[in-house]
Amino acid sequence: MQPQNARSRRTRAALLEAAREIVEERGLPALTMGAVAELAGVTRRSVYLRFESRTHLLTALFDHVNEREDLATSLRPVHDAPDAAAALQAWAAHVARFHPRIVRIARAVQSMKDTDPDAAEHWRLVQEDWHTLCRRVASRVYEERALASGWTVETMADMLHALMSFDVLETLVDQRGWSIDDFAAHLARVAQSTFAPTGTAE
Repeated sequence: MQPQNARSRRTRAALLEAAREIVEERGLPALTMGAVAELAGVTRRSVYLRFESRTHLLTALFDHVNEREDLATSLRPVHDAPDAAAALQAWAAHVARFHPRIVRIARAVQSMKDTDPDAAEHWRLVQEDWHTLCRRVASRVYEERALASGWTVETMADMLHALMSFDVLETLVDQRGWSIDDFAAHLARVAQSTFAPTGTAE
């Protein structure tokens, strides 16, 4: 039984990698169960045995990409930061480092959220995770009595969440030509000067 389970996991991973390649190289419209099967070298039946629909395949793909790109490691400096200023810098570095790796897949899921209930629920959970991260950072700033006047934990969390938008990343990096390093540095500077101006952001 164990070899079969291992084989099944390998097949599932291969299907998800094939789906990722299709979305990133050819776009969401090219993602079909048949295309995934062909690229992975399996039958369509094999795809449907593991993903009952294209939507389930796509939402599983989002989680797969987060795992492959090691979301947990990217977030660790935020959680382990020694103080609020470091947490803000680590948050900005995480957004700059991680979001370019997932933007094409995330946009694919996002594009389906208004027409597909499964995609909408998955996108809601993603946004909920983002807001939880932002609230954790905002709470850290508040607990260290560094939160600027006029802000609350909730409004700071909401604003940080908005700054995590892929629109911000794409406008500055893709349209305005910022480097990822510049994006990280300026995002940290905006967050630091806005929410905890007594600290410093390199």
